[in-house]
Amino acid sequence: YFRNYKMAIAAMVALLHDLVLTVGIYALVGFSVTPATLIGVLTILGYSLYDTVVVFDKVRENVADLKNGKVTYSEAANSAVNQVLIRSINTPILGVLPVAALTFTGVFVLGTGPLKDLGLALLVGMIAGAYSSIFIAAPLLAQLKEAEPEMREHRERLARRAQRHTAKETAAATTSKAVVLHDGDGPLAEVEQVEPDRLGLVSANELARQQRQQPQRSTRAKRRK
Repeated sequence: YFRNYKMAIAAMVALLHDLVLTVGIYALVGFSVTPATLIGVLTILGYSLYDTVVVFDKVRENVADLKNGKVTYSEAANSAVNQVLIRSINTPILGVLPVAALTFTGVFVLGTGPLKDLGLALLVGMIAGAYSSIFIAAPLLAQLKEAEPEMREHRERLARRAQRHTAKETAAATTSKAVVLHDGDGPLAEVEQVEPDRLGLVSANELARQQRQQPQRSTRAKRRK
């Protein structure tokens, strides 16, 4: 399903995170490893991979026309995560509730047996897989893609476009202003005030500066002397 190896790398890193976290908590609790434990670990790996595939599918849809768009790959990936966030939260909650009841029954009611081992592995793995697909897989994929020369060029092109747009807005704001004429009852009209340079005129300050720079002529009395 994955269209490029960088998606596969991000998904495998998320799976490795889920596996290490599940095994680590399992070891801290002190439960013995049984066939039910292995079944639970394999189950949560598939569960986590499914969550990652859902997020990556939305990322793939958002970056389909990225070259002609106005967003970077990271922004498109962030938008994809926001679009599937509700689904990524609701699905683990609905899955964790029965698994938590299963774990509680195995630990506090039965006290022993495969139900306890299976419930703990599923509980930890489902919670870890829910947030690893959002906070690990998607950001890692965005970082790997942003390192590509094509994506760097696209990001620089968007930055230059934003700078030109900002420069145009600044120039329009400084060269064109509005003056509102008022009388006793209210505003009469709105007149656009344009800088003198745009009309080919010289302002009073500029005219005074030019006159000061011109050399002064000597009077007739000074020339006779």
